[in-house]
Amino acid sequence: MLASLAGDAPAYRTLLEFLERELAPFFRRRLADDAAEAADLVQETLIAIHTRRGTYDSSQPFTAWTYAIARHKLVDHYRRRGRAPTIPLDNAGDLLAADETAGAEARHDVENALGRLPPATQSLIRDIKLRELSHAEAARLRGMSETAAKVAVHRGMKKLVEFLRPQRGAPP
Repeated sequence: MLASLAGDAPAYRTLLEFLERELAPFFRRRLADDAAEAADLVQETLIAIHTRRGTYDSSQPFTAWTYAIARHKLVDHYRRRGRAPTIPLDNAGDLLAADETAGAEARHDVENALGRLPPATQSLIRDIKLRELSHAEAARLRGMSETAAKVAVHRGMKKLVEFLRPQRGAPP
């Protein structure tokens, strides 16, 4: 760079060729291997270096100055085009989240209905139906007979069905 600033044209040509080889991988890594965009940014950076070469402070490292210009060109690129990559709609299915609103609404409805049951029945249903404990295990945890647990769960489930069944004339 110092030789080129002194007017040495072959040194300047060598410098630009070297910078082109150094900057290409810098931009390719940051642009997800978009070679065309990377090549454009290399050229923009070389033009900026050429037009601003008079501002180079020879007491500072040349590489830091060069990569600062390259980073600014990259930021400008992100601002112009946005950083998010574009994906063809044919391939976008993997990016879209599944619609889980119906499941969330159902869970909310079941939780509300469970909340209307007595706490002991709620606990039994959660253990047997949700945590998948056996009737015997759930009964043993509560100090009750297996038959009593089965009856309580059965009655609780019937109540849940009543709570969750749509009322006649009510909107769905």
